[in-house]
Amino acid sequence: MFVCICNGITERQIREEIARGATSLPELSAVLGIASGCGICAASACELLDSARADSDLRTAACIA
Repeated sequence: MFVCICNGITERQIREEIARGATSLPELSAVLGIASGCGICAASACELLDSARADSDLRTAACIA
């Protein structure tokens, strides 16, 4: 699914950058150009970042238990 129409950036591309280590919207913007046009996609990109953080926290907690 396209998240950023201005730059043709998909959810998959964002998830791949997060998997490579991107942890913030400015990092995603630097690599992909997301939220550099109209900015409507910023909220969706932040949701993907938050989701990845939550998933990571759950994996970390599962390893500790």
